[in-house]
Amino acid sequence: MNNSENIYELIKNYSDIFDYNKKETAIILAAGHGKRIKSQTSKMLHKIWEIPTVERVFNACAKGLSDANIIIVVGIKAKEVIETIGRKESLIYAYQEVQKGTGHAVQIALEKIDPSKYDGTIYVFPGDMGLIDADTVRFFKNEFISSNSDMIVLTGIYEGNIQNNYYGRIIRVKDKDARGNKVVKNKGKVIEILEYKDILNLDDKKKYKTKYKGKEFSYSKKELLENREFNSGVYAFKFKPLVELIPKLESNNVQNEIYLTDLIGLFNKNNYTVSAISPKQQYVLMGFNNKSVLKEMDSIARKLAYEKLKDIILIDDPEDFFIDDDVIDDIIKMDKLGEPLDIKIGKGVYIGKGAKLNYNLNLMKNVFLNGDIRFGKNVTIRENAHLSCYPDQILQIGNNVEIFWGDVIKGNVTIGDNCSIESGVRITGSNEFPVKINNNVTIKGVTYIFGSIIDDNIFIEHSVLIKKLIKKPEGFTGNQYKIRFYLPEPEGKEAIHDLL
Repeated sequence: MNNSENIYELIKNYSDIFDYNKKETAIILAAGHGKRIKSQTSKMLHKIWEIPTVERVFNACAKGLSDANIIIVVGIKAKEVIETIGRKESLIYAYQEVQKGTGHAVQIALEKIDPSKYDGTIYVFPGDMGLIDADTVRFFKNEFISSNSDMIVLTGIYEGNIQNNYYGRIIRVKDKDARGNKVVKNKGKVIEILEYKDILNLDDKKKYKTKYKGKEFSYSKKELLENREFNSGVYAFKFKPLVELIPKLESNNVQNEIYLTDLIGLFNKNNYTVSAISPKQQYVLMGFNNKSVLKEMDSIARKLAYEKLKDIILIDDPEDFFIDDDVIDDIIKMDKLGEPLDIKIGKGVYIGKGAKLNYNLNLMKNVFLNGDIRFGKNVTIRENAHLSCYPDQILQIGNNVEIFWGDVIKGNVTIGDNCSIESGVRITGSNEFPVKINNNVTIKGVTYIFGSIIDDNIFIEHSVLIKKLIKKPEGFTGNQYKIRFYLPEPEGKEAIHDLL
């Protein structure tokens, strides 16, 4: 089986069935690798705020459209992209084996839809637009509905140095046509999008001419290059005119590719209506082709997260922290209940997906949390502690617990109320052998615990406990029963010899 056959088999295994009852379909273009990013990793899998950019676009579509089919077009590094996103409800993958442009990619995606069974709306999003959010997707959807157009383009206004604007330019109807006549009707309407490389290929001395509704308009090369309104690569179409006209796209351009932008001209020529709208925030349109812009986008995502949380919880360093988006949503929901959270986040803290925070939680410098970690109230995690578990595991921490600096706690672990896990401790619980630590337990010193059950009121110091049940002896009446310097019988001691 060759590589292409493997990809098609993978797509079959990971794709859901197209639901014809859903009248909205989002197509995410994720077939390119991104040569300018200079990385073996697909551009689509580079992370913004710890989430691959194509996954961010998927999440925005899933939340913003709420009940839609989503088709992700993969190509270079298809296997990596598919396995990263995984299987999801109403998600279908399409394979663009040879990259022939955005128009060709959408043609490939539309092959997944039987036109005799479907009549809805098609949305198209670039897979590298990692700052687009559900609010923008929802806004774009509502604007398309209210415009009563057959096609709409999401446009941006380029704010940087114009010489660095590599986007396609939006060509609109001018105040006057090529003959100098004033335009009364259709002024400002979108005529077409002209790609940056095609503008560069124009003759400096000749004007570029194009027609709209029987009138001719002309533009100098300088005028086109200095045009700051750009094509974001986000579109919405009514399905019927899209499938009627997309087969007519041609590749007569510098890149010899099939551009989706050429549909504007085709829609206009066939008396379909095309409109354009800009989002409320320009940053949502950012895509990236190099590492510096990716870093800028990551910084914006961090600032957005901080703005959501800055008046709810205390974050020591707005430039150095990470909190997963779902955790942020949970914090905001907790805040709406009205009780002060008193959550403190130290510099360099990482809170990954699955963590469930609670009231009066203090996470000190460089604490790392990842997985389904459930906190009780009044918990302190000191510097450089690491708590994590796999997706099918739960790490539960009770009320009034303190975990000291540098501790590592992993897997299926339960820690009861009023416990103190002092520095130098390693605790690991597997699915077969979880760890259960009951109430009022103190663990300190260089101690390792695996798959053990520890009774209430136990003090453990400098010990290695592997698959043990620790219970107080009958008749013990003190506050805490002490277990110190317990070590199991060594293995492999036959290989150990004294040096002469």
